[in-house]
Amino acid sequence: MKTLPRFPIVLFGIIWALAACAPATPPITKVTLMLDWVPNTNHTGLFVARDKGYFVAEGLEVEIIQPGEVYAEQAVASGVADFGVSFQEQVTLARADNVPLVSLAAIIQHNTSGFASRAALNVQTPAQFAGLRYGSFGSPFEAPTLKALMECAGGDFNQLQIVETGFSDPLALLSAEQIDVAWIFYGWQGIQAEQQGIQLNYQMLADYTDCIPDYYTPLIIASEKTITERPEVVRAFMRAVSRGYTFAIKNPTEAGDVLLKAAPELDAKVVQASQTWLAPRYQAEAARWGEQKQSVWEAYAGWMQTQGILTQALDINKAFTNEFLP
Repeated sequence: MKTLPRFPIVLFGIIWALAACAPATPPITKVTLMLDWVPNTNHTGLFVARDKGYFVAEGLEVEIIQPGEVYAEQAVASGVADFGVSFQEQVTLARADNVPLVSLAAIIQHNTSGFASRAALNVQTPAQFAGLRYGSFGSPFEAPTLKALMECAGGDFNQLQIVETGFSDPLALLSAEQIDVAWIFYGWQGIQAEQQGIQLNYQMLADYTDCIPDYYTPLIIASEKTITERPEVVRAFMRAVSRGYTFAIKNPTEAGDVLLKAAPELDAKVVQASQTWLAPRYQAEAARWGEQKQSVWEAYAGWMQTQGILTQALDINKAFTNEFLP
């Protein structure tokens, strides 16, 4: 009787042993992330995390969806979405209404939003909004913000006309002279206006922090239920998102290309110019991307209370956490 060659048997044994020792592929967990608006450079780190495989490396399959009739805050609170993009204003109001939303990270360290008006109107101060038409997207904190800003600058808020425009393109409305003032993110719509040759004047909220304190906008949010019941998923998600924004900070051009791949309908020149402008602002002077300060949350909630937007003080420690930042 012939003896079988020993080499194949030994080789098979080695292969089997290596396979047995190899780390098991983690099971894929599907989660949903709802944006606050159409894809733009505020969201680049999220698309980078998906495109570069950072989510998959954490065992996650992330579906990124846009809001429709339901906004991100409602979707996250109800469990329709696991994570969302929101704003400190919205989270503060939600907490006041006992909606258990929690901010996990500040996408941008400082407020880059402001009020844009057609340059032909020659608006140099918020006081000059009096007599103009403001295009409102329907949030309860718009009017109090405008009131505080105008009165702080010596203007009469009662002379401002508020026009409901919903999610209509504010630049198109300004260009068509259907409205005179719009609340925009300079890093997106301001850059877009420059690229399109639309002449605007700006009253940036960062220049009026003596009237309205600085606050975080936008944010990554989750519900208390998700945080309590699935902390490992939250931690994995935030590790991947942090990698995505860190990549966008260091590689704005390539990150812009990733966003364009995800949303090819966007204007490439606008995306790249916006990405370059935002890259140093995502983290700014913070020790790590996403870091939030209790003092910022306290100052803004206190301001909302003095303005009558909130009727009582909030437990700020329940509104945000840095726990899941890597």
